[in-house]
Amino acid sequence: MKSLYTIVKRELRSYFASPLAYIILVVFQVISARFFFLYLQGFLQFQFDPSYQLQTGDLNLNNLVVLPYFGTISIVLLLIVPLITMRLIADEKKNYTAELLFTSPLNIRTIVFGKFAASLILLIIMLLLSSINIFVLMVHGNPDFGAVISGYVGLLLLGASFLSVGIFASSLTENQLIAAVISFGVLLVLWLVGALSDAESSVLGYISVINHYEDFSKGLIELKDVVYYLSLIFLGLFLTYTSLDSERWR
Repeated sequence: MKSLYTIVKRELRSYFASPLAYIILVVFQVISARFFFLYLQGFLQFQFDPSYQLQTGDLNLNNLVVLPYFGTISIVLLLIVPLITMRLIADEKKNYTAELLFTSPLNIRTIVFGKFAASLILLIIMLLLSSINIFVLMVHGNPDFGAVISGYVGLLLLGASFLSVGIFASSLTENQLIAAVISFGVLLVLWLVGALSDAESSVLGYISVINHYEDFSKGLIELKDVVYYLSLIFLGLFLTYTSLDSERWR
């Protein structure tokens, strides 16, 4: 545990010693707050639109604000997570510290999991910042609290699976930009493949990462969706371990 703590502390210090973490946090919060305001503004306009209420009945705060807000955050994570993970291992290779790190007494599993844990902490900070908007909404409105919690559980699992794919991409190259492009490309394929198919009746639909998020956004936490994301996280970390372990013996 001490070794794991050392790796996590080292990576967090590296994140916040450069402007990258601050830029990511600010950009993420500005984009999410901007879209939250737009969704809330639309909801308020519908409140004073009799024709809309005649067509759709009662206005639903979750359907008009919370659900599209979480959908926007999931897309922003698709774009930002490759920037979070691109330097994790590629930077070690570029600065020739990888040999020292991977030939040290530290276990490779500990190194991989420590880097993943540090990036996960940054992701949690991002989600906590986004929850400020939801907190304001709960003070002045009455959104479904259960749907909010399940939505954040889904975003955490979705983001963590993105991180595991990004770390694997970072282990393949010493160029951070290439690592980010590989990561974004793989995530985009996983997002789009089978996105229009059903996750239960189509193999491609089951592979799609966004299909498994839909139930979370609706307030449902299904075991099959949790197992899917945990499996993807495990696969990404296992491939990273395999990639680094193969380099250790070259």
